[in-house]
Parts: sequence; C-alpha cells; structure tokens
Amino acid sequence: MFDGVAPSYDLMNALLSLGQDAHWRQATTAALDAKPGERVLDLAAGTGASSLPLVRAGARVFAVDRSTGMVAEGRHRHPGIAYIVGDGEALPFADATFDAATVSFGLRNMTHPVAVLRELARVTAPGGRLVICEFSTPGPLWLRAVYYGWLRLVIPLESLLSANPASYIYLAQSILDWPSQRMVAGWLREAGWTQVAHRNLSGGIVALHRGRR
Repeated sequence: MFDGVAPSYDLMNALLSLGQDAHWRQATTAALDAKPGERVLDLAAGTGASSLPLVRAGARVFAVDRSTGMVAEGRHRHPGIAYIVGDGEALPFADATFDAATVSFGLRNMTHPVAVLRELARVTAPGGRLVICEFSTPGPLWLRAVYYGWLRLVIPLESLLSANPASYIYLAQSILDWPSQRMVAGWLREAGWTQVAHRNLSGGIVALHRGRR
C-alpha cells in the first residue's frame, strides 16, 4: 500500500493535515534535540521528510522503512541520507547502536507496537532518547467531534485525489482505532523506557511521546 502512494505521500499529508504536518515535524525535531555527530534512528522514515531536519542538525541519521517504494523515493529525493529497508520488530542493528530514536506517524501501522518499542530500546544506548510522534485523542470534546467528523467524512472525499484512495481510507480508520495517550505511555513503560511523558500538539490531535533508555 505504501509503495503505491510514495510519490505523492508528502503532498497528500500536507493537504489532509491542512499544512500542520510541517509544524508537527518541527516539534518532533525539537523534542529529540539531536546533537551534531549523534547517531539517530528514524524508523518508518518514509520518504525522509522526518529525517532531513535531523540531518540538518548534524546528526548521523539512519532512515529505516519497511516499504521499498518509500525507500526508493527517499533515496531519489535525498541521496545524502542513509536509507535502509527494515522491519521495526527485527531491526538490523546491534544493541546500543544509537544515541536517539524517533518514529513519526508510523507506530500505529505496525502490528505489534510494544515489540517495536522493545526493539527500539534494544538498539538505543543507555541514556538515549526516544520521541514518538503519532496521531492521538483530542482533549476537548468539541475538538474531538470535529476531528472525528473530518476523519470519517472529509478524508474519504479528499482521498479521491490520490492514486490509491483505499490507502487513505485505511489512514482514517487507523487513526480512529489508535488508543489514547495514556495507553501508549503504558506501552512505552512495558517496553523498558523510563521518564515517559507526552505533550499534546494541536489540542491532542497529535501527541509527542518521550522516553529514556
């Protein structure tokens, strides 16, 4: 599914989020606070939109995605980034390889998210940081009603602009099915992360989840 939408993926994200995706990426980059020379794993990196700001910060970024189409598109757009086709439940890296790790809008696409969080803990060095940026549950009831209406009605209509409308139907449903901030925090602790916390963006439409190894 992701192979088929790779060429238009970033454009559709900007359209469907009303341009908020750029703000969410900036917040994720700031929260990770990657330093020059640090080794950073960007899992579910897609075409590299989340990796590029980390590269610009001077980090040594390894962009991993299971979709060969996304990786091919990323290599075409950003040839300076190290792209790797890989599975989040079996990362091709040794223990304690990275200073920091991040996943942007990819955890909910993984069948066993706790297993992925454990694997991220394995490859992150002691003291290392994790930032997960993911759609979440808005706090105010009025915003929740508007947002869920958007997912159920507007996204299916806008998906007709895509070459693969079914993928955006899946997008909306995966967001509706995703658990609350509190449950995701519990997963992080279960996977071995400490100092677990989250910060809502856009009223809780998106949440940044943080942890320490």
